Amino acid sequence: MAVAFTFPGQGSQAVGMGKDLADQFPEARRVFEEVDAALGENLSKLIWEGPEETLTLTANAQPALMAVSLAAMRALEARGFSLKDKVAYVAGHSLGEYSALAAAGFVSVGDAARLLRARGNAMQAAVPAGEGGMAAIIGLDQADVEAACAEAAKSSVCQVANDNGGGQLVISGAKAAVELAAKLCIDKGAKRALMLQVSAPFHSALMAPAADIMREALASVEKEAPVVPVVSNVTVTPTSDPDEIARRLVQQVTGRVRWRETVEWFGANGVATLYEVGAGKVLSGLARRINRDIATGAIGTAADVEAALAALA
Repeated sequence: MAVAFTFPGQGSQAVGMGKDLADQFPEARRVFEEVDAALGENLSKLIWEGPEETLTLTANAQPALMAVSLAAMRALEARGFSLKDKVAYVAGHSLGEYSALAAAGFVSVGDAARLLRARGNAMQAAVPAGEGGMAAIIGLDQADVEAACAEAAKSSVCQVANDNGGGQLVISGAKAAVELAAKLCIDKGAKRALMLQVSAPFHSALMAPAADIMREALASVEKEAPVVPVVSNVTVTPTSDPDEIARRLVQQVTGRVRWRETVEWFGANGVATLYEVGAGKVLSGLARRINRDIATGAIGTAADVEAALAALA
């Protein structure tokens, strides 16, 4: 049975993440050095020392999370692990798709860092502060959430941004429309509808200016076919074609993160084990709620690296 590696998205960041990887594996430390050099700043210091509110900023959190994921990958590879030989597919949640692709050799670590910095800045700048919003809807069928968004979207943009599984959907768009949709979801029987403390309405049509920026940014970097196929957020299908991957990454800026369907696709295509590579265990928790038949593991610390090497030998 196959193994897939998944890579976490924004929200998994924590001050100190990746520090023990850098301390114990020179190859992991070099990843942080590459990211610092690519960005022209000491992002590593921010990752390891904070402050948390600065690390959480979109333009910092995105390359920081990628750095930790790639540090874990380099630690594995330093001990003889081969992604191509041991893993059937990779996927990542939103920005994690860039981490997955960098791990599989689609772009260099430095280019991934620059792309994610550009992505974070572009997403932040696409909508004036306070005009966009996102809300988590808990315990309501997708059809009812879609209907609430459609009703709210009569006045402005409102759409499902993330289908995370386990009864959790995230909606995104103009703040007033999202607030209306959240109220409609409660009226339809949602257990909870929580406005999220986010800086922009990610994965909505309001992010179109950021998609244009990412189209240009992706066209400017050297791309290679990944050594294993990536399962795209927006299509839930695997591909190794560099041009198609770039197109899907552009679509992802305004499109839905179809994570529930991604995990279901893994289960239907022979994947028995999902490893979450990088900070936190958010994706592992989601996977267990989506498909209890798939085993999960996390690779975010030096101890995790050793455990994974033993399990995957």
